[in-house]
Amino acid sequence: MQSVALSSVLALGLSACGGAADGDDEGGAADGEAVTLSVTTFNEFGYEDLFEEYEELNENITIEHNKIDTAENARDSLRNSLGAGQGASDIEPIEVDWLAEFQQYPDRFEDLTDPELEDRWLDWKYEDAVLEDGSLIGYGTDSGPQAVCYRADLFEEAGLPTDREEVAEFLGDSWEDYFAAGEEFVAESDSAWYSGSDNIWQGMINQVEVPYQDESGEIIADTNPEVKDLYDQLLEASVENELSAGLAQWSGDWSDAFQREETFATMMCPGWMLGIIEGNAAEVEGWDIANTFPGGGGNWGGSYLTVPSQGENIEQAKELAAWLTAPEQQLKAFGVVGAFPSTTEALEADELLSATNEFFNDAPTGEILAERADAVETQPLKGTEYLTINVAIQDAINRVDVDGIDDPDASWEKFVNDMEALR
Repeated sequence: MQSVALSSVLALGLSACGGAADGDDEGGAADGEAVTLSVTTFNEFGYEDLFEEYEELNENITIEHNKIDTAENARDSLRNSLGAGQGASDIEPIEVDWLAEFQQYPDRFEDLTDPELEDRWLDWKYEDAVLEDGSLIGYGTDSGPQAVCYRADLFEEAGLPTDREEVAEFLGDSWEDYFAAGEEFVAESDSAWYSGSDNIWQGMINQVEVPYQDESGEIIADTNPEVKDLYDQLLEASVENELSAGLAQWSGDWSDAFQREETFATMMCPGWMLGIIEGNAAEVEGWDIANTFPGGGGNWGGSYLTVPSQGENIEQAKELAAWLTAPEQQLKAFGVVGAFPSTTEALEADELLSATNEFFNDAPTGEILAERADAVETQPLKGTEYLTINVAIQDAINRVDVDGIDDPDASWEKFVNDMEALR
């Protein structure tokens, strides 16, 4: 996990740097000339087959894929490259949690405004990437409506319902209901209810309209009663009521736990998480997905493809970014890794609404996630320090749940100190 201190150092380095690096602003290579385009992604974007398809359609194009393990590491890599004025890929991803942070540096990115494409995406997805001067920093990839993934075999062993509709009813409509269901489960099982508090935190905090910074940018995370109440509620469930497996998400132990006999039974599950679960839980039978989510609805994640101005083949990069985010390609990525589309045409496609996922017991994942998307009522205000603050509070949570070095009150005080240092 990135620390607040590291974030501050990176911010200083980027702010101190001058304008955009020298590059061919007109796109570099002439038509038909051999071009190598580098593309960075993180986690699972589902682009591997699409890269091959694009190369077949464009014989002069070769794509080099730089796949980074986590969003936070991708963010740090991009910050370093922009600060140094070199090293960025021709196409770089930006996740919604750090979009506002990079919008502070419009001179480092190409304007992707295209009148023919502006109606391609959901209104909020497009508008979030529009800068104050009207330029567009990125093309939307996926969105992250959340359901609840669960291990039906572990539910059955605990004497609980396994059918999707019955599980949705068992899980209830609120976080209180979800945690109460977990207490029933752990009373009858050697497995935990969920992997760790950080997975659950993402579901909870993405339902708070103004969580960490107000509209003026002032940090309110440590004085916001909604944030503190959720922190207390989560750690009571995780530690005091022993619902958590105490695993930090994205850690090696977390990945390995998918294969263990004593593991965890549920996960907060945006569409893009489906491919991650399937990859970590290969050959494990029992995973399914319920059409419900505590608290109603919530969106976790979703990204954009950007074109840094330091690149040498900007026009070709723009063309590839536009192609990768077209409805047809978004549907293909959904079929591979569950990345839920953000384009209006893809969201209305029969191909999406009729999609099933064999690994998740042939669950109608397209229909479920479409209904979960309709249930999303809040898009949190995410300011320039959103990711830094979210990492800091997850560190506070993990000091209690994962590392066991602090009690909730002591760890919260450290978080308060982190916020004071960030102001």
